[in-house]
Amino acid sequence: MTGTLAGKVAIVTGAGRGIGRSIALKLASEGARLVVNDLDEEPAAQTVAAIAAVGGEAVACPGSVTDAAFADRFIGTATGRFGGLDIIINNAGYTWDTVVQKMTDEQWDAILDVHLKAPFRILRSAQPVLKELARADVAAGRPVVRKVVNVSSVAGLFGNAGQANYAAAKAGILGLTMTLAKEWGRLNVTVNAVAFGLIRTRLTEGAAGETEASIAGRDIRLGVNPELLAAMERAIPLGRAGTPEDAAGAVYLLCLPESDYISGQTLMCTGGLTGM
Repeated sequence: MTGTLAGKVAIVTGAGRGIGRSIALKLASEGARLVVNDLDEEPAAQTVAAIAAVGGEAVACPGSVTDAAFADRFIGTATGRFGGLDIIINNAGYTWDTVVQKMTDEQWDAILDVHLKAPFRILRSAQPVLKELARADVAAGRPVVRKVVNVSSVAGLFGNAGQANYAAAKAGILGLTMTLAKEWGRLNVTVNAVAFGLIRTRLTEGAAGETEASIAGRDIRLGVNPELLAAMERAIPLGRAGTPEDAAGAVYLLCLPESDYISGQTLMCTGGLTGM
C-alpha cells in the first residue's frame, strides 16, 4: 500500500477493539505494516482480516500485555515478520474503579500493571532493536525518525474521583514518556503521549447489552451511567464525546513525518475540555 507511512512497521497493543482497532486501521490505511495485539485471539484476528481486506499487511500477536514474556514476543513478532520496527503504540488497558478507601491492592496492582508496567516492559524490550536500527541508519547515511506514542488520559493530568489507580498509572506514563524522549533522542526516536478525554467505546457504553467483561479472569463492569455520560458530554466544548476514529487521528498526527521534531509532549484529545 502507498501512503504517508508506507514501508513502516507499527505495533499496537489492545488493537482488537475500540480505540486500538481504529489506530491499527488508520496506520494500515496509510501504508504501515501492523502487528496487532489483543488479549483475545478472535478480536486480534478480526482486525488483521479488516486490514487485509483493504490491501494492508498485518499479523496478530494475541495475549496479555501484562505477561512477563509478552514484550519480547511482541517486539520479536515485528522484527521476525517484517524485519524492522518504526512505530510503537502503547494503548491496551481497562478501568477498575472505586473510591480509594475501598480499593484493594489487587485493583491497584492490576491497573498499574496494564497501563504502566506493560508499556515499560515493551519499551525496554524495544530499546536494543531501536539502537541497532539507528546504528544501521547512520552507517547507511539515511536518517530515519521512529515513533513511540503512549496512550494516557485526562485522568492522568487532572485526576478523577473513583480512579486513583487509573489516574496514577496514566500520570506515570507521562513521566515515562518525557524520560524516554530524553534518553532516546540520540536514537532519532520521538516519544510522545496522547491524553484522551471521553471517548465512546464499550468500556464507557458497553456493547450489545454487555454490562461486564472478563478481563484477565476478572469480571469488570462496563459502561457509564447514561445520565452521567450525558452530563460529561455537555461539559465538552465541542458538545460530544469523541469516537475511536477521533482518537486514532490524534495518535496518527504524532506518527506523521511532519511531527519528526516533536518529542516529549502530551497531546490532549478532548474536544476542547481542559480539566475535569
